[in-house]
Amino acid sequence: MTEAAQAALPHEACGLLLGTGTTVELALPAANVAADPAHHFEIAPATLIAAHKTARSGGREIIGYYHSHPNGLARPSATDAASAAHDGKAWVILAPVSDGSWAITCWHDGPMGFEALSYAVVAG
Repeated sequence: MTEAAQAALPHEACGLLLGTGTTVELALPAANVAADPAHHFEIAPATLIAAHKTARSGGREIIGYYHSHPNGLARPSATDAASAAHDGKAWVILAPVSDGSWAITCWHDGPMGFEALSYAVVAG
């Protein structure tokens, strides 16, 4: 995700979080097809449709989404809150830090809005 976010600068990067249950097994980058990709993200429909087809045939499920805030904070923005589906999916948001690293936060998009999630990274 950080590589995709770095490569997308100054635009927002985006992609899908694929896995099983609550475990993200793969972060799949997607083209950002938003009209204003410097301030918004929209996952390429072809990537989203292909992932749904793969899941229906027994592959990894879409358990969430990720995107970057190149000039912002690693938390949901007002735009994120307005466009969220409140479907229970996980959202990972990345934002650059002054030392060149990336801040990464995880959120649950529930019926009442975003709630922070705890997470652990396990090296494979």
